[in-house]
Amino acid sequence: MKRIVITGCTKGLGRALSEYFIAEGHVVCGCGRNLREVNTLSNKYPFPHFFAKVDVRDDAAVHRWANHCLEKGPAPDLLINNAAVIAKNAPLWELSASEADAVFDTNIKGVVNVLRHFLPFMIKRGTGVVVNLSSGWGRSTSPEVATYCASKYAIEGLTAALAQELPQGLAAVALNPGIINTAMLQSCFGSEAQNYPTPEIWVKTAGPFILSLSARHNGKSLSVPAY
Repeated sequence: MKRIVITGCTKGLGRALSEYFIAEGHVVCGCGRNLREVNTLSNKYPFPHFFAKVDVRDDAAVHRWANHCLEKGPAPDLLINNAAVIAKNAPLWELSASEADAVFDTNIKGVVNVLRHFLPFMIKRGTGVVVNLSSGWGRSTSPEVATYCASKYAIEGLTAALAQELPQGLAAVALNPGIINTAMLQSCFGSEAQNYPTPEIWVKTAGPFILSLSARHNGKSLSVPAY
């Protein structure tokens, strides 16, 4: 049994992973911004699981959530930074400052906030795997998604540097999940998103793959195998 922390657990990949891990007998501590969906998960999966309304951009809120998670059990075996947003499709100069800030604050600063408050406990225990969700757009680019590409390129670099800082026994991995039919993909691809697997199909491959990660994968930039 693993203790697993997941951000952005109320929809998409985070929701699929949370429900998969619980079905496999693991304990999940998750967060999301949608209170109604957080309550749905809390009612469906009570203690020892724990779900909370948290915006990862808010460092103080992340700190409180981490404390609550750690009060209810040991440091996580697996920490998955999944929460992310994307701006509307547009040339970079057409995005407002607030639209660009939302992407960088969530996709980069949010990840750092979560790492800041969970990693010391994982390091103290001497084991654990951090999985920072990257993207194909963290290793290649397309027009009209420049801020998202920048944020995921940052995750690749952040994870590689973090891997060099971690003591033996821990690992940090940047993981490209592949192209999945989520609300985020629909905002970019429109109706073409229907040509790709749903999170429920994706997780059948992604779930076991993520669970297989260990200290030997430290510093690697990986992709979920074809599903």
